[in-house]
Amino acid sequence: MNKIYTRTGDKGMTSLVGGIRVSKTDIRLEAYGTVDELNSFLGWLISLINDETSKKQLQYIQNKLFSIGSYLATDTKQTKLRMESNLSDESILKLEKEIDDINLSLPKLSGFILPGGSQAASACHICRTVCRRAERRILELEESGEEKIDEKVKRFVNRLSDYLFILSRKLNHLTQTDEIYWDKSCE
Repeated sequence: MNKIYTRTGDKGMTSLVGGIRVSKTDIRLEAYGTVDELNSFLGWLISLINDETSKKQLQYIQNKLFSIGSYLATDTKQTKLRMESNLSDESILKLEKEIDDINLSLPKLSGFILPGGSQAASACHICRTVCRRAERRILELEESGEEKIDEKVKRFVNRLSDYLFILSRKLNHLTQTDEIYWDKSCE
């Protein structure tokens, strides 16, 4: 990868894993491009936090998102899936355990919270909403009939948005920043 530009995409086409050429507007690219966007926002989030445990967990997640991106960039009808593109049940269980552990350390919710608080928690909410969009794009790819999406991919991305919600709460808690509750009477 010494050369950054190849000029092969100048006319709106790109290659999937395996070399199959598709339009840059293909739903598959929208799916893995949104996963890539999420991964970039997670990198930004990591730069905003001081908690080493959370940083390590987020870097683990970034690696898993690379695997998901590789999975989504492979048309499995025409190209064999690479081993590193697969997710394990353990990766989902690890995320669920982290959610449960963080949740036990936080005060109970007393209502719906608004995205915000500390700078890191606010960035975490942005990551959460991009994650939800990535999930919708992945499901849209599956519904298009182009690809049957592995259940582990769908479960991981769904749990990830839950993790990012609970992490935002943890980040506010660590910085002693009050959560902002939805004021239903606000006019």
